[in-house]
Amino acid sequence: MQAFIDPTLCIGCTQCADTCPEVFHMEGILAFAMEGEIPGAYAAQAAQAEQNCPVDAISLQA
Repeated sequence: MQAFIDPTLCIGCTQCADTCPEVFHMEGILAFAMEGEIPGAYAAQAAQAEQNCPVDAISLQA
């Protein structure tokens, strides 16, 4: 699974980085996702971050 963040939707709320800092991080006022495959140990946290995003900027793809 890979995570992607749409920078045109991100409002910089930090919820994803707070929920799963192993996959998401902030750069300035925008969130970014790690490149490549999400390690299995963090898949559930990444999915929770996707669900918590108030503007649906995060997408997870298999």
